[in-house]
Amino acid sequence: MTEPEKISEGRVVAFIDIGTNSIRLLLVRINPNGSYFPLTKQKETVRLGDQGFIDRILQPKAIERAVVVCKKFMELARAYRAEEIIAVATSATRDASNKVQLLEMLKREANLEVCPISGTEEARLIYLGVSSGLRLGSSKALFIDIGGGSTELSIGDQTRCYSLYSLNLGSIRLTNMFLPDETGPVSEEQYERIKEYVRHKLVDVTKDLSRHSVNCSIGSSGTIENLARIAFVYLHKTSHENFEKLEYEDLRKIVRAMCAIPLEERRKFPGINAQRADIIIAGAAIIETFMEEFGLSEIRVSKRGLREGLLVDYISKSEFSYMITQMSVRKRSIMQLGLTCNFDDEHAHTVTRLALELFDSIQALGIYEFRAGERELLEYGSTLHDIGTFLSYDTHQAHAYHLIRASNLPGFQPEEIEIIANLAYFHRKSTPKKKHPNLIGLNKEVIKSIRILSALLRIAEGLDRSHNGIISHVRFYLASTDSLVLEMHAQRECQLEIWEVEKQKKYFKKIFGYNLQSKVIIKRDESVPLVLEGSAELEETSGVEVSSKS
Repeated sequence: MTEPEKISEGRVVAFIDIGTNSIRLLLVRINPNGSYFPLTKQKETVRLGDQGFIDRILQPKAIERAVVVCKKFMELARAYRAEEIIAVATSATRDASNKVQLLEMLKREANLEVCPISGTEEARLIYLGVSSGLRLGSSKALFIDIGGGSTELSIGDQTRCYSLYSLNLGSIRLTNMFLPDETGPVSEEQYERIKEYVRHKLVDVTKDLSRHSVNCSIGSSGTIENLARIAFVYLHKTSHENFEKLEYEDLRKIVRAMCAIPLEERRKFPGINAQRADIIIAGAAIIETFMEEFGLSEIRVSKRGLREGLLVDYISKSEFSYMITQMSVRKRSIMQLGLTCNFDDEHAHTVTRLALELFDSIQALGIYEFRAGERELLEYGSTLHDIGTFLSYDTHQAHAYHLIRASNLPGFQPEEIEIIANLAYFHRKSTPKKKHPNLIGLNKEVIKSIRILSALLRIAEGLDRSHNGIISHVRFYLASTDSLVLEMHAQRECQLEIWEVEKQKKYFKKIFGYNLQSKVIIKRDESVPLVLEGSAELEETSGVEVSSKS
């Protein structure tokens, strides 16, 4: 396998997860600047572990299905000119007495070398994949991933994993054990027998987990995703696709409803993935028992998992490891998007620095009370404000808006993404008026944040209009009860920047209620600063103040 240090040359890499129920593919273009862009995600159900966990033998038809899908994925990888393929196999393969047969067939027929991984390594990779899309900070979370053959558990915060577990509890494994040929309704006694088995397997883990103080629980895998979807569709009568959580009480209701009907009717149950109908009951028994034993009222749902963990692990071993180890998930999300769009990072950095100086200055004066988190959102909106230019300069603010909203930035709430996207949209040209289409449906507090923060971003953007970083420092100070002075420290003449600030004074007064005056201090050398006050026609006379109040 090629060393990942060569990311600096730019490459397409394929990550393949051969699971007990499904095989998943993630194809990613990793750019020379360290950003990456998912090219495609694929998933095929193969039931590699079908009827295979009692005697630990992979069935010939299951092996054949797995080889066919892997051949298809390899063809797709070649079509994208993938230079590297990283493939791992989990529970069904590692437990099989005939796994060598599968690995040799994959090598011979699909030209794919696969590495079976241990349960602990699987848990570690799942933790990496899921945690990389969450904002945890120092808060500890319990991660639960229910697969077809095993369940992986871990406890970790944003940067460190404290415990890893892998249990031989999976939706296919337990279906084969307790409901092997069941096509009718599942009795309460049958369901309770599955739960009792799970409870017995959890005894030691429960004791160990009790040592940790956990703030939240996150579930991943197709089983948990589908149960959350069923709960939303069946109980809450919605087809909404973003299922953020699975509640214990909802789980109990949908499981009882599904157990009461035969398999063929279950395949048509609202929200269910028909391919999971035969194994969903066993999967639900696992998660319900976990929630009871760990005292969980709800589990947040993540669509990330092992294949994303393979990507994170890959990058963490490259020269861009700092993006994983030193950046918060939110900062990394912003930088990934900016780098993917090939943004002007120097201009973005300058505008961001100036915008934050303006924010801090307003806050220090006490003339406006900002909401918690607004400074950070201004920072990110400033960083991404120009990312649409690679599509079209004339309408780049609109392109930036759509790119940000479509990126589903990991670590951010939907309303935060709306604020960042709208800051990018309103950094130039139109201002955020009440009836603007972008603002329809947003709550008042979000709209207020957009209006306030965009007023500062518009000035910051104007202060680097030439993209030369002429303005080194800015601050506001009070001139009178209804006037503020914007003091700009410049390295040389900055007529273009002053003109741009002039354009924003009317909107600034509308938002903050203060007239705005300009004062420019040009440092030609350390001993003789040139002070220019006002706006438009400014004279350049060393050591002389030229004033033009506005």
